[in-house]
Amino acid sequence: MAIQDDARENEQRELFGLLKPKGEGRSGVDAIMILKNKIEIPFELKTTTNGSVTTVRDFGFDHIQKWKHKHWLISKYSSDGNNMEYSLYASPQEMAKWIKEKEKYITPDFEIAKIAPDKLTAKDLYSIIGKKNIYTLADAKKLNKKQYKISHYKELMDIKDGYTANRMLKILKQRCKYLIERGSTLNNPHIPASYFDGWERITKNHAKRLNELVFQSLSV
Repeated sequence: MAIQDDARENEQRELFGLLKPKGEGRSGVDAIMILKNKIEIPFELKTTTNGSVTTVRDFGFDHIQKWKHKHWLISKYSSDGNNMEYSLYASPQEMAKWIKEKEKYITPDFEIAKIAPDKLTAKDLYSIIGKKNIYTLADAKKLNKKQYKISHYKELMDIKDGYTANRMLKILKQRCKYLIERGSTLNNPHIPASYFDGWERITKNHAKRLNELVFQSLSV
């Protein structure tokens, strides 16, 4: 499936005159359009065989911030996934309603993630990992597992080769925040086919028409 998705994205880029981003800082950008004035327009590329569009596995606030200013190109393929039937262009303004709905849905959980960790006390730490004068790297890894690299665990040490109870409580709070936020993400929220009812379907002059639609959205 990944190979097939890559092939479809390559077809989208070629057909619509888009470029594959290069270099650092381009993660999460599927394609770019370079306008005559050298402005680069970031694109999210999506394909579907049934009209409904899948997004990402763990949808959270990082995706909201990333997608607020992105342009989208969505291509509908035949049921076997081999033939592009039509494509839809969605400006940031046109995607704003869907993104805002998802933001409202997950916001309460992320607010809990801000509040709950500070409710933890030393007593909670002792009940989870025991009361000690000095906590070890192994103790810290019991709490945060592989969430941190070894280098970061060592940076957090506030005494020689270990941690005080206060520092371990801080690590516990960070773990609590991480767990709540991870559980608050949405698992691959779909954009329903009905969201695109009445939208223009691009079936010819693909690059030219997409360029025109992008300019229209920028002039609004």
